Amino acid sequence: MKRIGLIVAIETDSLFAHYGDMERVSCPSGFNLYINHKKDCDLYILHTGIGEVAAAAGTQYLISECKVELVVNFGVVGGLTQTMARQRLCVVQRVVHYRFDATKYLPVALGQVPPHQDIYIYPDKNLVNQALMINPDLMPVTCASGDKFVDSAKEKESIHNDFAADICEMEAAGIVYTCEANDVPCLLLKAVSDSLTGGGKEFWQELQKAALSCLQVTDKIIASI
Repeated sequence: MKRIGLIVAIETDSLFAHYGDMERVSCPSGFNLYINHKKDCDLYILHTGIGEVAAAAGTQYLISECKVELVVNFGVVGGLTQTMARQRLCVVQRVVHYRFDATKYLPVALGQVPPHQDIYIYPDKNLVNQALMINPDLMPVTCASGDKFVDSAKEKESIHNDFAADICEMEAAGIVYTCEANDVPCLLLKAVSDSLTGGGKEFWQELQKAALSCLQVTDKIIASI
């Protein structure tokens, strides 16, 4: 039986809507941990809360304590271009930790975290390709990740122009860095909740619908890998 970890920041309503009752497990880290025993795998579902630190800590918990062989993250994101319509389903090809800035004392670019040679970090490329084969409608994207909810169209356009990013959110960098450090593959699947001109209001209006549509695709891909 495979052991797969599923990281969720806030979209817990979609979990219960899709999976129903799940086995809740004591988790001394303070996170909420559930196990869904599927046909071919045990799915360890960890509700971490928002932000890079929580996502990184939760990812490490799944790897160290639950012994997962693969980490999957699904969730809702903001769109940074006109083409990223609400509920557009995406698979993340690369991530930039766009709020990381060591340029004042190191010869690096904005968003570049040493010892990486450029600003981007990468989920598992084989898993990305598998996800695209299973669901060709997924859009491959670059994700800008940082500890800030981006609400304005002007700032979204700036992030897109500076980092060639299509979407933005608050957990991906923590997850990918942690998986990379542990040599554990990861896959990130996202749904756009708020468009370029949308903000917090649109995010909350579309959150559950976007999250559920993303989870349905995520579950299908998990079953096939």
